[in-house]
Amino acid sequence: MSVRAKKHLGQHFLIDEAIAEEISDVLEHTTEKVLEIGPGMGSLTKYLLKEWGKNLWVSEVDVESVSYLNMYYPQLKPNIIHGDFLQLDLTTIFGKEKISLIGNFPYNISSQILFKALENRDMIVQVVGMFQKEVGKRICSPPGNRDYGILSVFIQAYYEADYLFDVPPESFNPPPAVNSGVIRLTKKGNNALNCDEVLFRKVVKTAFNQRRKKLSNALSGMLEGKKMRENTGHKRAEELSWQDFVELTNFISQA
Repeated sequence: MSVRAKKHLGQHFLIDEAIAEEISDVLEHTTEKVLEIGPGMGSLTKYLLKEWGKNLWVSEVDVESVSYLNMYYPQLKPNIIHGDFLQLDLTTIFGKEKISLIGNFPYNISSQILFKALENRDMIVQVVGMFQKEVGKRICSPPGNRDYGILSVFIQAYYEADYLFDVPPESFNPPPAVNSGVIRLTKKGNNALNCDEVLFRKVVKTAFNQRRKKLSNALSGMLEGKKMRENTGHKRAEELSWQDFVELTNFISQA
């Protein structure tokens, strides 16, 4: 039995055994339980099972893949979640336990997976994932880099982000039209920022939506006539770290 890759699910099955084992190896033992997203035919799953055994859960939306996993990985049956990860209530499955996420993430929902991780950052303390290389680089990019953007700021405010290695298209079946990369996110100690977090998100999005403008102009509608410090106002969004955006948010909230 094999599983047909479905375009609408963004499936590109990992077939390079060495890469699969390497991805499994970079998942650190910071939690007792692990949730793999989109296991497909289990190329990564089999290495995770060796290391994590009954503490491995998998979330798979594809009926055909679930049947395959039940047939070839019977020891996994109690921990197979047939459903869309984006719709899961993780607390009903894991309670208040800390967990790690891992997977060859479908590229069409990879950013959404990260936003769900952010929403559940009190329990998700590690993420190891395969991303489109461009997206992975963006997430891990430091300030001052053209790749640095909204997702970079949001993720780096709560997680240490490391780009680990590239994965070429021929490592998959069918091969994607882009290069891929594996990243690891490790939770920092904070679950909250020292600012109004709703306003923080609004400030970051507004600044980057007009990233070619100086911040004094891009954020003029939020400043209500109050002047920013010159050394900040003359900068552009990509030059500010997440800590700078926290300070800027507090400045705007006081305005």
